[in-house]
Amino acid sequence: MSEEMTSGWFDPETSTFGDRVAGAREVAGMSQEELSKRIGVKLVTLQNWENDMAEPRANKLNMLAGILNVTMMWLLEGEGEGITSLDAQPEASDMAGIITEIVDLKARSLRTANRLSALEKRLRAWGS
Repeated sequence: MSEEMTSGWFDPETSTFGDRVAGAREVAGMSQEELSKRIGVKLVTLQNWENDMAEPRANKLNMLAGILNVTMMWLLEGEGEGITSLDAQPEASDMAGIITEIVDLKARSLRTANRLSALEKRLRAWGS
């Protein structure tokens, strides 16, 4: 979609719940099949949501918002944190920062797991 077409596309006055679900899914780079599997619903159910023929229950709405990285209010009303355009992509520097943080968290998790194992062994030896 061009910038002209996406401008205002997700405004609360012009978009529907289905429009916002479909747009957020596309920005997330997911097919309908992939999203329906991740949420745990049939493909036809997701298609009905995107075609404004049905709306999800609260628990599925919460999952949908989390997976699509938008707020439930944005999905329902078009207000709050949502997507800005279909062309929105993270900056390369943002992605590098995210990868660095993931690597750091994984390393810390491994150190913590190793420390927990050592403490558990000490406790078991002490109790024997």
